[in-house]
Amino acid sequence: MKPMFSRGPSLQLRLFIAAIAAIALIIADSRFGSFVKIRTYMDTLVSPFYFLANGPRVLLDGVSETLATRQQIELENSVLRQELLFKNADLQLLKQFKHENIRLRELLGSPLRQDEHKMVTQVMSSGTDPYSDQVVIDKGSNNGVYEGQPVISDRGVVGQVTAVSKFTSRVVLICDISHALPIQVLRNDIRVIAAGGGCADDLILEHLPSNTDIRVGDMLVTSGLGGRFSEGYPVAIVSSVKVDNQRAYTMIQARPTADLQRLRYLLLLWAGDRHGDTPLAPDAVHQVAKERLTQMVDLLHPRGEWDQVKAPTPRECTQIDENCPYQTTSDSPGTVGFESTTSHGREPTNIVRPLVPMTNTPSVRDGVIP
Repeated sequence: MKPMFSRGPSLQLRLFIAAIAAIALIIADSRFGSFVKIRTYMDTLVSPFYFLANGPRVLLDGVSETLATRQQIELENSVLRQELLFKNADLQLLKQFKHENIRLRELLGSPLRQDEHKMVTQVMSSGTDPYSDQVVIDKGSNNGVYEGQPVISDRGVVGQVTAVSKFTSRVVLICDISHALPIQVLRNDIRVIAAGGGCADDLILEHLPSNTDIRVGDMLVTSGLGGRFSEGYPVAIVSSVKVDNQRAYTMIQARPTADLQRLRYLLLLWAGDRHGDTPLAPDAVHQVAKERLTQMVDLLHPRGEWDQVKAPTPRECTQIDENCPYQTTSDSPGTVGFESTTSHGREPTNIVRPLVPMTNTPSVRDGVIP
């Protein structure tokens, strides 16, 4: 007679199988990205619900603007006109500083490239996971958004895109515990890494030497390293500096300049390679540096001045002349470019000294970097 109820696997075996399956799924997703397409499809399917949930807020904003009184609108218009006047005055100086900065970067041969395209986006929802600080924006792959794209606000850096669907995208904030950002101190260009500690806390700068010159109130900006953010965007302001005397380390905290808990409108940035431009190779950068060095030397010493002067040979320079690039003496006719010295009537020694400055040598004149 068969038993009425068949006994299945034990609870321990079920738990073990479930744990093994969960670990396998985590490894497959984190190491091999096996579920990226599935996650993208799910975000695309869920995106209409984001727009539907955001509808009441848009409706309320429209109703409040419609019911606003004429006096309030006139007052707001007057305030905005005054702010626009001040902004335009600052913008005129900013344009001058921008052109001056471009000229200085060209002179110094800086390879930095500024963002050339921006797009306004709106936050649709924020994540409810307490262990992940992310927001959803209303721009996706149809708008050219890509993974890793930097996102800023009007006050500073916000984060970068981690997942993209057709109509929406997910942005991880700089305060997320899994996020780290290369930054530098605006005052002295010290470069460090700012790690997120949760949006309820400040950013953390760990394991710095106790003699690091970082003070409370220092402005931290993006360093440009890593290829994500361009250099100079504000990130945070140092809020506390604590020195651990036992381990000779300094624990530094910095408060983000952007209000990460009240995000509404953001800016998506596209770097200089948006239209297919690729960074220069190291050899090309070195060649550009040599060409610019040649141009700078030619500005200081035009080639016409060098062509007018006959290049003498070592045999023609029999007397010490500061204008002669090759010097020989009767004591040491085989020595070129140097003068032997004597001391108190003794025989000539092997001590020699150059007679012309290094900037007049042919190698520097021809733009060759030693």
